[in-house]
Amino acid sequence: MRLKPYYNKSDRKSLLGLIVVAAVGLAVVVFMGNDNRLASGLRETAVLSDDSGSSVKSVSDAGSCEAGFVKSVPGIENGRFHRQNDSCYRQDGEYYAVECRKTELFFFDPNTADSTALLRLGLQPWQVRNIYKYRAKGGIYRKASDFARLYGLTVAQYKALKPYIRISPDYNPASTLVEAERYVRDTVRYPVKIGESERIVLNSSDTSQLKRVPGIGSGFARAIVDYRERLGGYLSIDQLDEIDGFPSESKRFFIIGSQDVAKLNVNKSTLTRLKRHPYIGYFRAKAIVDYRRLHGTLSSIDDLSLHRDFTEDAIKRLKPYIEY
Repeated sequence: MRLKPYYNKSDRKSLLGLIVVAAVGLAVVVFMGNDNRLASGLRETAVLSDDSGSSVKSVSDAGSCEAGFVKSVPGIENGRFHRQNDSCYRQDGEYYAVECRKTELFFFDPNTADSTALLRLGLQPWQVRNIYKYRAKGGIYRKASDFARLYGLTVAQYKALKPYIRISPDYNPASTLVEAERYVRDTVRYPVKIGESERIVLNSSDTSQLKRVPGIGSGFARAIVDYRERLGGYLSIDQLDEIDGFPSESKRFFIIGSQDVAKLNVNKSTLTRLKRHPYIGYFRAKAIVDYRRLHGTLSSIDDLSLHRDFTEDAIKRLKPYIEY
């Protein structure tokens, strides 16, 4: 039977001490190795001054250079970088910059320009990606102002690029190729209205002429003609107010014209013919027929003045439109 090795208390303490020392040493070696690799990487990245002591080209014109300063990390002396106001300096205070990308202005179509051309125009890579995504989804720039909606594009950039934007007519809607049919106004159904200085003769105009009056459509035009025929003719413009709903502001466009109205013979007309007149109606027409049957022909409308339906105003309105 094999016996297990036995360590007394002092041996175990010595062995534990050796393990701790070895671990600390290993950590120091790993740390120093990483520090050396970091310093070596910074030396390879830094853009050093030339032999004459002058620094490399600094980024001073934002319009002509795209690249910025090389970002530094906390360093040590002897040529290593140190941070000062978020710019890269060496200990002598000189700027260091990566190679600049110059902006060029030239004519371009945002619908077809490739990434190289867009970058040459001074756009950022992420802006170029947005343009590609927009075009991939079917988006089309139809006018220069559409390009102004590009996310992140500043007013200064747009003003600089706008004169150089040339959009091909191939991207216009196909409907622009179809010549729109010229609209011909139907002057019969929709006549041109008269001006403020023009007038329409009320007693002789037909419906097409009456519709030229502002505010008068087909309905009122027919009502004017129908009322004129029932009256026998207009004697006053104010008689238009007797038409239901007639627009009073339209009366100023009318003149009476001839006042030779058609008169109604009260001794020969039938009851039906008499009652059609707007100023007579059924009850006055019946009173006239009854008077003729009882007393003979009328010599004057005043003969009916004692009848309750023939008031003074009614007789005055009716006189110009009747004969005996």
